[in-house]
Amino acid sequence: MAVFFGGMTVLDGWLDGSATVTAADDKPIQGTLLAILLVLVLGLAVVEFSRLVASKDLVVVLPAAVVGVVLVSTTWYWPQVLGVEPHVYLLLSLALSLLGAMVGHYRRCGVGGALANCGATSLAVAYLGGLGAFVLAVRVEFGLWQVLMLMCVVKASDIGAYTFGKLFGKHKFSPRVSPGKTWEGLAGAMGVALGVSLAFAALFGTMSWWQAMIFGPAFAVIGQMGDLAESMMKRDAGQKDSSNRVPGFGGILDVIDSPLVAAPFGYLFFRLVALGG
Repeated sequence: MAVFFGGMTVLDGWLDGSATVTAADDKPIQGTLLAILLVLVLGLAVVEFSRLVASKDLVVVLPAAVVGVVLVSTTWYWPQVLGVEPHVYLLLSLALSLLGAMVGHYRRCGVGGALANCGATSLAVAYLGGLGAFVLAVRVEFGLWQVLMLMCVVKASDIGAYTFGKLFGKHKFSPRVSPGKTWEGLAGAMGVALGVSLAFAALFGTMSWWQAMIFGPAFAVIGQMGDLAESMMKRDAGQKDSSNRVPGFGGILDVIDSPLVAAPFGYLFFRLVALGG
């Protein structure tokens, strides 16, 4: 999966010119391939989320949720095409998603359960679409290597947490939410993420070495918080995994939970780095 995502992202950069050294090669529309990949992954994640919600006797209005997630997650893509400001596009997308949830719920269920079901649908749009939008935001505003750095650091921290937790884990990190997580695993996640972060800074010049030393461990912790957030929802739904769609991992949600939460913080970090020169 890592090789596939990395290859698709680099191919995306080659197609729109952002993988080249000179900025003159950059096309006016960036991240098309990544936007398509993001929409496909998040579309499948909406279906899994709706199944989690169904275990609590709630209904996600699936058509409204899927359309809403697609619209919101591409907030930084379509303004390149339409010439509107991202915040204007985002507000319109959120408004249309909410109205779609209300209309869809009424047609399917009438008035009963409107607050709960429309709330669940809106949570799907905000959690998957709103957080996922920042993956494209980093790609469009800051570049190819920055979004790859963010994704690789976070997923490498997942691997580090799992490996060190299995080998050395004794002290539980969050037994009520995720009994398998340990402080030893978290330390391993931070160490592995630090190494990947420094490698990206050295090879691709994404940031200075001292910024990379902050970025790696910080996003290892943030990624683990993202994993705990999804675990909390699965615990409430009484399920171990969001689905069995990805052998060895569970579902799509189980794969993207940590990058989703890390993405807006990554955007903020790169914004601060850019402002700081």
